[in-house]
Amino acid sequence: MKLELRKGCKYALVVPTSMGIRITPVNGQPVHSSTHYVMQATSAESNVASVASYLGLPVKILTTFVKGSPIAQLIKDNLASRHMDFEGAEVEQGGPWGYRHQFNIADSGCGSRGPRVWNDRAGEVGRTLNVKDFDLDRLFGQEGAQIVHLSGLVGALSPETSTFCLELARAAKKHGTKIAFDLNYRASFWKKREKELRAIFAEIASVADILVGNEEDFQLCLGVEGPEAGGKGLAAKIDGFKGMIGRVKTAYPNASVYATTLREVVSSNTHLWGAVMSAGSDWHVVEPREIGVADRIGGGDGFVGGMLYGILKGWEPAKWVQFGWASGALAATLMTDYAQPADEEQVWSIWEGNARVKR
Repeated sequence: MKLELRKGCKYALVVPTSMGIRITPVNGQPVHSSTHYVMQATSAESNVASVASYLGLPVKILTTFVKGSPIAQLIKDNLASRHMDFEGAEVEQGGPWGYRHQFNIADSGCGSRGPRVWNDRAGEVGRTLNVKDFDLDRLFGQEGAQIVHLSGLVGALSPETSTFCLELARAAKKHGTKIAFDLNYRASFWKKREKELRAIFAEIASVADILVGNEEDFQLCLGVEGPEAGGKGLAAKIDGFKGMIGRVKTAYPNASVYATTLREVVSSNTHLWGAVMSAGSDWHVVEPREIGVADRIGGGDGFVGGMLYGILKGWEPAKWVQFGWASGALAATLMTDYAQPADEEQVWSIWEGNARVKR
């Protein structure tokens, strides 16, 4: 099976996102006892896009910036360093209590101490993302995109971003762009908006070509029953996830690809990492394998990014999930929270379990 992608497009991948800043203590230390931090630009959706951009495919980020902000400049420079085009409105800060880019304060964890993440999103400029600030006919009609990647994180940020994602899906459908939708449920984003967001997410899912989520995502975003509690062991767990994806396929049959990751945490630095993907009528399963983890944040985004890269390259479906698994494992070895593959060979070496030195 292959997804028939639109030809003659300027962009392989278009991704809407709210860019922000992550600050992380050095040397794996906890936030409350640290005095030295690393600061970087980040967002879950740009994490996804990094796999394709580092491997040479044309990517465009749709976002919004605080006008004149040094943090906005840092973000722009970072996106450019990742070989990404970007487009977005410049919003006036409006004084000290006005808009800013979100902060993500992350303790990566170490050994038996689990990671802890604190999101500080007050005044987040990304919540102003508005369809009126973008020419969708130019983007999808004239420039063209093969895949637009939508995230439930952006879709639930505000009523404006919800409408923005919905209109992007409609425009993409109109122009023949494939739609990837990673549900990414967050309870705090959905509070007091459940009915509204359930309807919006259902419409996007109904036109999506690629649907990604975990058991919580599918249950709470789309109302699909999660995996049944079967017998003990890995095989029973995988069968449960297959059953859940089967119910998603019945409820949202437009998609051709459905995927979820599998993770078991042994310690902060050792995980069992796997994936289940349905492509057409075929199942592709990566049974959980042990991976080393420097920082777990971004592993799921790396999986989606690697899977989309395989689709964009026109590979056979078995390679989509393999490359996705390995891209997620690569991201987990990095402190940036996004995968920066040197080349395809590096990713395939991870899949093959070959960590020998390359000279």
